[in-house]
Amino acid sequence: MSDNHDYLKTADNQTFRLRADVLALMLKGAGYAAIFCLVVGFFIAITIWVGGFLPPESKEAPDPTPFSSVVTHQSSRLG
Repeated sequence: MSDNHDYLKTADNQTFRLRADVLALMLKGAGYAAIFCLVVGFFIAITIWVGGFLPPESKEAPDPTPFSSVVTHQSSRLG
């Protein structure tokens, strides 16, 4: 078998080798980003799916902490 593993013939062209390495790293990063987005989307889909099993009354229930979202109106004085 041949010991020549230079499949892209980059031994004599360093500029092409640099571009190929940068492209490979960018594709690797894009793959990681795609996996991250799929995991987040899967988590959201599972949450929506589990929420579909809740009874309709739970979706119409009042807020369990009604004082946490009280907005107080203060009069502003222009001076």
